[in-house]
Amino acid sequence: LTVTDLSKSLNGESLFKNVSFTVLKGDKIALLGDELAITNFFKVLMEEQEADSGSFKWGISITKSYYPKDNIEYFENCHDSILDWMRRYSKDQTETYLRGFLGRMLFSADSVFKEVSVLSGGEKARCMFSRMMLFGSNFLLLDQPTNHLDLESITAVNNGLRDFKGNVMLYSHDYETINTVATRIIEFKEDGIYDFSGTYEEYLAYKKEKGLI
Repeated sequence: LTVTDLSKSLNGESLFKNVSFTVLKGDKIALLGDELAITNFFKVLMEEQEADSGSFKWGISITKSYYPKDNIEYFENCHDSILDWMRRYSKDQTETYLRGFLGRMLFSADSVFKEVSVLSGGEKARCMFSRMMLFGSNFLLLDQPTNHLDLESITAVNNGLRDFKGNVMLYSHDYETINTVATRIIEFKEDGIYDFSGTYEEYLAYKKEKGLI
């Protein structure tokens, strides 16, 4: 992914400005900065919104999966069972195939027949992860993926992202998630970014050493 001078405003307020960086193979990037800015940055990359200026280009072999902060639109006014909800996103419609993905997110036996409209926040999050796994993508974009998850689930997500062989770009308030997953930190500033190669812990140590915190 190559990002060149991307800028975006909302209601006259600048969200991010002159953002430029290149994602290399295997990079796992934690984004830091204003929550609204980064959510909108993800939406620009996923072409759900347009930037005010600048450009970005995905590699020709990249396949993307996106975990949005707000998943309401995926479940609103939907009365499908979890199983039928998954069928919307799968070429293989067989129950056995889909149960394979749902089972990894602890949906087993009759729980797959639960209507998605009555699911808790945590159950919806697990549905979204099941959906992402269906796509088998090599680039994951995750906006606050640990919201609504219990400690056991958060640990499982951390381990999965750490072991993932592709690229990851994530935003999270969870210190452990950022520190265990990220190999690179990009912090959004008022005019551009600060790009650091290393873990979150190393980045904090660097900022402390430079008197920036």
